[in-house]
Amino acid sequence: MRVLAGMVVCSLILIGTLENRAQKKGAEGSGSLLAGIPTGKTRVVDMTYAIRSGLPAWPGDDRTFEATLLGDPAKDGYFTRSFWMLEHYGTHMDAPAHFPPGKMTVDEIPVEKLFGPAVVIDVSAESAKDADYRLTEDRVGAWEQKHGRISRGAIVLLRTGWGTRWPDEARYRGDDAHGVMHFPGFSVESAKLLMERGVSGLGIDTMSIDYGASKNYEVHRTALPAGLYQLENLANLGELPETGAFLVVAPIKLEGGSGGPCRVFAILPQ
Repeated sequence: MRVLAGMVVCSLILIGTLENRAQKKGAEGSGSLLAGIPTGKTRVVDMTYAIRSGLPAWPGDDRTFEATLLGDPAKDGYFTRSFWMLEHYGTHMDAPAHFPPGKMTVDEIPVEKLFGPAVVIDVSAESAKDADYRLTEDRVGAWEQKHGRISRGAIVLLRTGWGTRWPDEARYRGDDAHGVMHFPGFSVESAKLLMERGVSGLGIDTMSIDYGASKNYEVHRTALPAGLYQLENLANLGELPETGAFLVVAPIKLEGGSGGPCRVFAILPQ
């Protein structure tokens, strides 16, 4: 699995780059935070589900992931596989090109946008009462009243509590008798407000940034053409504080890709 191994190497390089930048700027706090990762003093949360067949998939995506053995340790003395998978499966990134007129493919996203402070908006209580809940402008305002204005370059994560349903596809998708999915998401209004704040991306612990019953994917059609990226099927979002964590987003650098599997790390404050 050379591609996936490369993604891990890229993630380590990104973290090293972040530490070098912090040191150059004299940010001793950030530098010591990163220096604590190898010793375990600084906690890192892996927000990525392991890729395999049988994960919750979008309706109609019957073929999702396949791995073929190419090198058998018992016979060949080494182990290697080839694999095939969808771009939008498991924990993944939607690049702006996913929905025209967005043009930027996953390999073209500026590297600085892959780092940023995490803004976690917890709507798990609202989502437990209403599976079709959509984030409101007022809810964003309440977060800002408590923590301050959302900064440019932040990555806004919506914590709905849906991660507790993974990997049960029926519960995670919330299909009703008519085949309509039901899970929470962002609203167009909240997305536009976050775009005004200059955020780099949106993320969520469900299958889609749009709520499940959406027919037009209106948030996709709003955020992606504006240059934001989207992170879907995030894991362990419940382990992040509402503010203080720092994200490292490491998508596969797939030339011309509309998106792709993505390793996401949250570096937590000490």
